Amino acid sequence: MVLSVYRDHGVVPKDSRNDNFNRTPDNLSNYQLVQPGDLVVNRMKAWQGSLGISKYQGIVSPDYEVLRPTVPEYDLRFLHSLLRSRPLIDQYALRSTGIRPSQWRLYWDEMKTIEISLPPVEQQCAIADYLDCETARIDMLIEEQQRLIEMLRKRRGAAISSAVARGLDETVVLKDSGLPGAGPVPAHWEVMPLRYTISFQEGPGIMAADFRDEGVPLLRVSCVRAARSTLEGCNYLDPDDVARRWSHFRVDLGDLLISASASMGTVSEVTEETAGAVPYTGIIRIKSGRMHKDFIRWFVVSGEFIDQVDSLKTGSTIQHFGPTHLAQMRVALPPIDEQRQIAAYLDEQTAKIDTLIAEAERFIELSKERRSALITAAVTGQIDVRETA
Repeated sequence: MVLSVYRDHGVVPKDSRNDNFNRTPDNLSNYQLVQPGDLVVNRMKAWQGSLGISKYQGIVSPDYEVLRPTVPEYDLRFLHSLLRSRPLIDQYALRSTGIRPSQWRLYWDEMKTIEISLPPVEQQCAIADYLDCETARIDMLIEEQQRLIEMLRKRRGAAISSAVARGLDETVVLKDSGLPGAGPVPAHWEVMPLRYTISFQEGPGIMAADFRDEGVPLLRVSCVRAARSTLEGCNYLDPDDVARRWSHFRVDLGDLLISASASMGTVSEVTEETAGAVPYTGIIRIKSGRMHKDFIRWFVVSGEFIDQVDSLKTGSTIQHFGPTHLAQMRVALPPIDEQRQIAAYLDEQTAKIDTLIAEAERFIELSKERRSALITAAVTGQIDVRETA
């Protein structure tokens, strides 16, 4: 069994998580054996708390450090909590080496110089029992909030898809849309190819050799991850090269940008800061036509849009969509005034839901801080668990 190490969870089976996208190689001959009770350290992320005592037998990447405790008597749960407590994580950061945090590594020669205090094993067991009880309560509250967030996100998505596909009038007369996989649409809406309603263009493929230290900004996918595009993390191109080769790709104020990757969901508007920039390949520029700009924002994150994109990518190994796919799509389009009404309604409704999501996320953040502080206080003797029993 291949194991992995997480900051929030310690050592877990890799296949128990759906957020680990690191591919496991076919050849595992250089992977390290882990036994229950071993300490597994992610050298590159120890300073973030990515380490823990394993409850499992398995194998881990050779990039990890696998250590076996040598103290004669210890409670596995206590040692796990102690080694992941804030004071020790701070020590890992101090002893990690590298030019920048993303390159920091903690090696055993440095880690072994850290001193720890171990109480008698009976006290370790008492502290571990206390933490098991208290952290379970906190974890239950966190899980409740996570379920709430999931429910709110589903409600948000359903509201968007319903409004974009059916409008706001529940009594309206419907007709067959003729769109694959779609239901009926209001009878007064026009069904037409998407290319008749907006214009779209993917950014050019530009080689790294064309990058410059200054000049015309080249927008990367990281620049379009918020509602309004920014120049944060962009590259630059020579103005003469742009004028000669890429001038027709330069974006205008008010254009909309979306990522052409599999991770859809964000639409960015071109601002005064980013107007005139060139979008990199993987970014699609959209100009409004018969479809109002505010309605486009909601259409391209709706289930109807995403389902059509997915159906057009069927059989392809590349999870990238572009103008070729968009040119094949069809859309049920309401009149322009109704588009504005739908967009305004979704602005209002999603803002309410987003506020609730933000509150739940803040609760989770504070709960995790409380959990970390409680563990640190307990394993460092700041709490007498006998008094809390």
